[in-house]
Amino acid sequence: MTVETGIRGSASLVVGAPDTASSLRSGDVDVLGTPRLIALCEEATMAALADELAPEIASIGMRIRVDHLQPTPVGASVTAEAVLDKIDGRRLTFTVSVSDSGGLVAAGKITRALVERATFLDKCCTC
Repeated sequence: MTVETGIRGSASLVVGAPDTASSLRSGDVDVLGTPRLIALCEEATMAALADELAPEIASIGMRIRVDHLQPTPVGASVTAEAVLDKIDGRRLTFTVSVSDSGGLVAAGKITRALVERATFLDKCCTC
């Protein structure tokens, strides 16, 4: 399978109490927490790659640069979109954006690396 620029993926969420900054301990307000927002962005990148990789190849998170611009309250729907912009060897760079009914919530870049699954797992410490 060959990965090409331009592929897209998305992921949506209705913000619940477990998704808030208060619950995630990344803040003390009951709005969508940045860690959950980033996870949603990564989910969108994974959706873009869902049918693109051979079973023995995995994509792993490598670099995340996201600006969280606006709050999203509990009960609101939020959607992350990812577009593969650049391929540099094994590195895939996606432009990501997150929106809710009020408009843009976050924007940035996520870089994932393609690895051979078995080799990668062999590097894990079993301490």
